[in-house]
Amino acid sequence: MTGPSADLFTGGGDTGRLMAELDWARTPLGPVTGWPQSLRAAVRMVLSSRYPMLLLWGDSLSQLYNDAYSQLIGDKHPAALGDDVRVTLAEGWDVLAPLIQQATATGVASWVPALQLLLERAGYREEAYFSVSHAPARDDDGRTVGVLTVCSEVTEQVVGERRLRLLRDLSLLGDGRTVDVQATASRLIDAVDSHPLDVPFAAIYLRDGAVLQRIACTGGDQGYAGALPDTVELADPGPVAYAWGLPDAAQGRPTQVSDVAGRLPLPGGPWGDPVRTALALPLPSGDGDQPLGVLLAGVSPSRGLDEAYRSFDQLLAQQISVALRNAQEYEQERRRVEALAELDRVKTDFFANVSHEFRTPLALILGPLADALTDATAPLASVQRERLETSWRNATRLLTLVNSLLTFSSLEVGRARSDARVVDLAALTAELAGVFRAAVERAGLTLEVICPPLPRPVTLDPVNWERIVTNLLSNALKYTFIGRIRVALVADDEEVRLTVADTGIGIAETDLPKLFERFHRVRGARSRSHEGTGIGLALVHELARLEGGEVRVASRVGVGSTFTVALPWSAAHRTAVNGPPVDGRGDAARAAVEEAMGWLTEPGGTLSEPDRASGPAMDELAGARILVADDNTDMRAYLSRLLTGQGWRVRAVTDGQQALDEVRRELPDLVLTDVMMPVLDGFEVVRRLRADPATRTLPVLVLSARAGGEASVEGLSLGADDYLVKPFAAAELIARIRTAIRRARIHSAADSTPPAIDTAAAIDTAAAPARPGAVTTVPPVRAVEPGKDAPVVAETRTDGDGLGDTLDMGWTYPSAPTSAAAMRRDIRLTLGGLDVDPDVLEDLLLAASEAMNNAVEHAQRPSRPEVRVRVQVGGGLVRISVRDFGTWRDRRPAMDRGRGALLMNAYGDVRLVSTAEGTTVTIDRQLAGPA
Repeated sequence: MTGPSADLFTGGGDTGRLMAELDWARTPLGPVTGWPQSLRAAVRMVLSSRYPMLLLWGDSLSQLYNDAYSQLIGDKHPAALGDDVRVTLAEGWDVLAPLIQQATATGVASWVPALQLLLERAGYREEAYFSVSHAPARDDDGRTVGVLTVCSEVTEQVVGERRLRLLRDLSLLGDGRTVDVQATASRLIDAVDSHPLDVPFAAIYLRDGAVLQRIACTGGDQGYAGALPDTVELADPGPVAYAWGLPDAAQGRPTQVSDVAGRLPLPGGPWGDPVRTALALPLPSGDGDQPLGVLLAGVSPSRGLDEAYRSFDQLLAQQISVALRNAQEYEQERRRVEALAELDRVKTDFFANVSHEFRTPLALILGPLADALTDATAPLASVQRERLETSWRNATRLLTLVNSLLTFSSLEVGRARSDARVVDLAALTAELAGVFRAAVERAGLTLEVICPPLPRPVTLDPVNWERIVTNLLSNALKYTFIGRIRVALVADDEEVRLTVADTGIGIAETDLPKLFERFHRVRGARSRSHEGTGIGLALVHELARLEGGEVRVASRVGVGSTFTVALPWSAAHRTAVNGPPVDGRGDAARAAVEEAMGWLTEPGGTLSEPDRASGPAMDELAGARILVADDNTDMRAYLSRLLTGQGWRVRAVTDGQQALDEVRRELPDLVLTDVMMPVLDGFEVVRRLRADPATRTLPVLVLSARAGGEASVEGLSLGADDYLVKPFAAAELIARIRTAIRRARIHSAADSTPPAIDTAAAIDTAAAPARPGAVTTVPPVRAVEPGKDAPVVAETRTDGDGLGDTLDMGWTYPSAPTSAAAMRRDIRLTLGGLDVDPDVLEDLLLAASEAMNNAVEHAQRPSRPEVRVRVQVGGGLVRISVRDFGTWRDRRPAMDRGRGALLMNAYGDVRLVSTAEGTTVTIDRQLAGPA
């Protein structure tokens, strides 16, 4: 087709091209050249739209549609072009006919938001839903000669919402309040039975030892008694159980069951078609060892068993499993409690009771401490007073944290209340701001307080208001380094507004929406301290809501932030409660100021000289220089006292950048760093020290409150020599420091002694590589273990396999958890001079550490209480061998979830050989390229 007729379909995509190629003369519409202008205009409109549109024209209701609509009818396209819609959609015509006839007869458009339609577009009778509008289509004379249909498929939305309702109903039934498992299963199956379009039938089987017992099924037992087995002996299931996939599902393997109609004739779907498929799904158990039971669920014949349908059935099995496990657990607990209602009451009252449980021991800590500090009849020596003051400050801080967490928890569960009182809000705000004046001025900032008297008194909880003002001022002081902090209280006819503005670092616009979420912290923000719970601003937000107000924030990076707490007069005129005021007013402000004072230290750090009188006599480490980096004032003071007591010189700084500056100014013997610090954290300090050749071998011990294997692996992988978690034993910390310094000095002395062979020359001389000479033993090194010394013996080796042409070195370590740190340092120093790629070196250190830990933890009844490590380099390959001398002992899953094996295999080619004499783990890695 050419000429103007072909231009009609131009730009209509694939469907337009098909329409241009169609011989319209053979259709009721006739040749395109004879089409009226109204039909041409309608066709152009349909083809130009990206929304699904269908034009029905003439008495034959011939179809003209676009690409978007062609996707809705699936296999019926392109045969439907020009054909009668009553033929194309014959299976759904009984639904469509009234709507089309209404549009042609009345000339009034109609719209149905979710029209259910039977379609045969994918090889089966499909349940589909459409949002559809039918409007009259008129010819050149204005007569209605067709229908313009605009539609979109909403099947996934309708079916998805329907399935979500079922899952929600099941979750409501799984609250554990049904005391009997059988009754719970009956309630669950009744809920499933009310959704036959998605689950035509279902049966629940529970495991009882080696038997599966059917405890509930839809439709009752009458129709299914002969088709579904009542019990299944898992040791000998039988053909019927296998046909339904029950034994496989009981072993944790989901099974698709076909030919359901031959065993259980059952109509399903909106059109009553026979159910042909079912799924046998394991019900997950709490311990994960074996399924709780099996859910047998039918599949609707009107919906394809796609990934969405399978995911729905998996969620269905999980919801049923949770409900049944809750019922089982309650039956077990019923022997110890009178009723589940009592357990619910205990849970509801938890936050009320936990306040007493936390505060009682804190009172017994703070009370005796205060008595000891104020006892004039038995004054404390200065050293003891300093120790007790440190304990008192931190116990007070702990009490403040507990109070904040309990308050926030009460707010979350809706149990917090406002003990409203008539207060002079201007005077109260000015008083609270004044508590911070000394801290603000000590920080070199200006505090402006503008709180003129208000025209009317305000009714609110003064303790809640104190927490609001305290958190905002503390936050401003923490993030403001230059300028001022301004506190203002103003009122108009509608509300009272408190504003706390600062000239601090500001907040990025992307962080503002999450600023009042609990535990949200702006990453990388400069602050005076990295400590905190992350709930301060969330607490302000919730307390402001509790008082009937709201909190807003405006901020610009580098300019500052302004927080505004708005309290409507309607909320400020509540009825005040009677009775004495609650104790504790002013405690939060004083505690916050006490903590803030700890942030304000001299930028250059403090130097503590050793205590010659109390240090160990004739200690070869006397006078060692220790650099301590920690943003907590009391922790710095404690570590300084502890370490100077060993005869060491201690320089204490507050952040990672100061630590690096001090290292450049005067190289210490060891760096003891915290992880969570402002400016630069401890991990970044380790990374930069290891990247600098001048400090690559400087001993670094990481001290942190971040417990867990992930944190220690991160620190050790960056090159830290050791990782110690707070709280720690002083003796253990001192022992680890001594070991690290001694080992560093031994290696330093070994490096300054001419070696038996020039390893660097061996690398450079490719024609005749040198071989190591006789065995050389270095002096013993003390293991990192408090209370005893164990030698680490190093020796060079020779081997005939050709691998160690460049290097062949071995060490023997005590079989102790602390030996991994010593091994890492030895391997790092040995391979550091061979120009090994830093990434390859770190990978090898991680893999070797896991091998050492496994050797220590798995080996039992060793013939020798030691672990031997060997490093060989040659031919572009590094090989590390770790050997123990005990029999192998598998660890329980709770002790090892596979991380060690994953780490070793991720960083090298690993082989394990286990014999009666011991186990050897060999790790191979190419010097260049990925493992």
